[in-house]
Amino acid sequence: MHGFGERHNTRHISGFLVRRPTHKYFHFSIYGAGLEGSNASESRSSPILYGMHAMTLISSEPILRITAELADILHFGKTPIGERRVINILGGTVEGPKLTGKILPGGADWQFIRADGAAHVEARYTIESDTGAYILVSSEGVRHGPPDVLARLLTGETVDPSLYYFRTAMRFETGDQTLDWMNRVIAIARGQRERNAVKLDVYEVL
Repeated sequence: MHGFGERHNTRHISGFLVRRPTHKYFHFSIYGAGLEGSNASESRSSPILYGMHAMTLISSEPILRITAELADILHFGKTPIGERRVINILGGTVEGPKLTGKILPGGADWQFIRADGAAHVEARYTIESDTGAYILVSSEGVRHGPPDVLARLLTGETVDPSLYYFRTAMRFETGDQTLDWMNRVIAIARGQRERNAVKLDVYEVL
């Protein structure tokens, strides 16, 4: 048995002794929620451990902070997919070390409530940078929590985001060469729902 709960096989390759782990304990943490998911009995914060090497998977600071201004929820009722709701995006702001700008009206969050009560979030909208570039944002994620907390959110109350789980995976698309790096980025955002707004802290997956 070697450190970090690993067992190793050994073999020689070109004169080198190589250890190959046959069992590994991995732990991945984003905002205090590990790979065990939001149902974990306890929350631990550590990077992935592979032998003696640690790997950081997300940026230490947000690459973007987004505030999206939202219209009232349009309730479509129960469809074959679930309880369908559409929330139009009216505008908003974007701030980051490499991009600042605004959200243009016209996007929306096409979400539905699953059978287990979780909200499946699927949003598309456009950012206009301060330099006039356009960036298409595609975002898909999930929001869930205790029923009483979700009920408070539905009334428009601002609830401590640590009391519920709201995460989205994000991709970006732009033709502006100065922002071409965004075309090759996958991001993960932690969300906070307010009465008529959503706030996102967006981190780059490294």
